[in-house]
Amino acid sequence: MRSTVGPSLSRTPLSSSWSHTPSNLTLFWLAISLPLVIWDTGYVLLRPYSMPGGALHSPLWVPYELYGRVDHVYGWKSYDAHNGWTAAQGAFNAVETAAYLWYLYLVYTYGRQDKRQGRGAPRREKMGWLEGLAQSRTVEGRVATWAVLVGYSTAWLTFSKTVLYWLNEAFSGFDNIGHNDIMSLIFLWIIPNGAWLIFPVYMMYVFGQEILQGLESAAGGGRKIR
Repeated sequence: MRSTVGPSLSRTPLSSSWSHTPSNLTLFWLAISLPLVIWDTGYVLLRPYSMPGGALHSPLWVPYELYGRVDHVYGWKSYDAHNGWTAAQGAFNAVETAAYLWYLYLVYTYGRQDKRQGRGAPRREKMGWLEGLAQSRTVEGRVATWAVLVGYSTAWLTFSKTVLYWLNEAFSGFDNIGHNDIMSLIFLWIIPNGAWLIFPVYMMYVFGQEILQGLESAAGGGRKIR
């Protein structure tokens, strides 16, 4: 039975010459980050109702009462000033989330679990009880090309937006976070936001390696090496 994704994207046999093998570490990060981004995007796009005192604030967005004091981009200062950056990055979050969900749809609908070492994953012998994160899912053929394209492009979008977020603070004299003490800044802003730099870079490296191998394979007429 033939299965399609869109008008021209079709399932191809596992003997296809090109494949995409994301490590479970990548999939684990998406499983953790996507719910958080959806939660964050909901807060941003539903302001002021999601803010302290708003009808939708409790119980879902109660933690943002603290975070709005740590980062004024999320607080009343930014909202009252009609600062468009907060909603703009929230809109980008929505686009990213839709793209990542499409990527996961391709991987889980057309992929299969593979016990081989996932590309870019830590060595499984070093992972202990987290050994499963070093394994992979494999999609092949045309589905794989779409998955890699979507994954790389979206990871780049996430990384670029996060860098812009940091630069916005730096070039504004840390107007929104400069009031924090060093420990609050490290644990409530730098570490949480830093994760959205580290993991997208990891994903871009993984996807980029597969894109390069695919191009080299096409140029040389050979098979892509996993």
